[in-house]
Amino acid sequence: MSISYGSFPGTRPRRLRTTPAMRRMVAETRLHPAELILPAFIREGVTEPVPLQSMPGVVQHTRDTLRKAAAEAVAAGLGGIMLFGVPEESKKDAVGTPGTDPDGILQVAIRDVRAEVGDDLVIMSDLCLDEHTDHGHCGVLDAEGRIDNDATLERYAEMARAQADAGVHTVGPSGMMDGQVGVVREALDGAGHQDISILAYTAKYASAFYGPFREAVGSSLKGDRKTYQQDPANARESLRELELDLAEGADMVMVKPALPYLDILRQIADAVDVPVAAYQISGEYAMVEAAAANGWIDRDRAIMETLTSVRRAGAGMILTYWATEVAQRLNRGEQPGG
Repeated sequence: MSISYGSFPGTRPRRLRTTPAMRRMVAETRLHPAELILPAFIREGVTEPVPLQSMPGVVQHTRDTLRKAAAEAVAAGLGGIMLFGVPEESKKDAVGTPGTDPDGILQVAIRDVRAEVGDDLVIMSDLCLDEHTDHGHCGVLDAEGRIDNDATLERYAEMARAQADAGVHTVGPSGMMDGQVGVVREALDGAGHQDISILAYTAKYASAFYGPFREAVGSSLKGDRKTYQQDPANARESLRELELDLAEGADMVMVKPALPYLDILRQIADAVDVPVAAYQISGEYAMVEAAAANGWIDRDRAIMETLTSVRRAGAGMILTYWATEVAQRLNRGEQPGG
């Protein structure tokens, strides 16, 4: 019988799927704890962690529980932690004063975590006004209630200096204001913080999947953010944003959300030689947890599959609320598939 080795029956791809060991050996994509970053919320004025109804398993931390979470992240081998501060409502105002106050909750959290873990974990901070303003937008509003891009940049510069002074390693300007990366870089360098890196939120889309996050940061947003976040229908403008961010001094770039934008992630990863991150956001987390709670999907497999897909699409780093859990599973020898 003549056998063709370019097609069946000579070629049988299933040979490389025969056992867990074989599948592990030929796997093209692997996860590692150092590639995972834990987003963490700290809420001012609470003595016990506050569970988030829309994100089962996630809490708004107290100062003490945040320090513990950071220590657990180090023990699990995580790459970093991204901090979000939730000020008391009475302290929020139109310009987000808690975001630049040295004693604001985010700056306090940075100092706490730095004291707890030092340089054993990359401490990142969200550089945006939405958690700190009484209107919930990511910037300063003008007299007509519209975002004033350039006035907002001045506040971002102040935030960058405040976070750097508190001891952060990396700032993440996430407000999607034009020129934000350059202004933040200039502010950091001018204050003697040349070694603080910038994780640019390069492709951040106006997504429905942010819903649970609004609860997590206590946002009072009315309206939407479509005038500054990107349209989900567009892809090419992400490459334009990428070019601008790199020209302004971004050290790393990010796509947010992750799963609905894997095509964007792949395009950006193929276009640059800087580290690329993706943020598996609150809605992505909530969908899996809700479906699993109803018995509709296998939770543990779904977590690994979604993270693997993000990694496979080109992310070298992934922000995920499952970071510590997944790192612990990886440390026990678990990998996707197998």
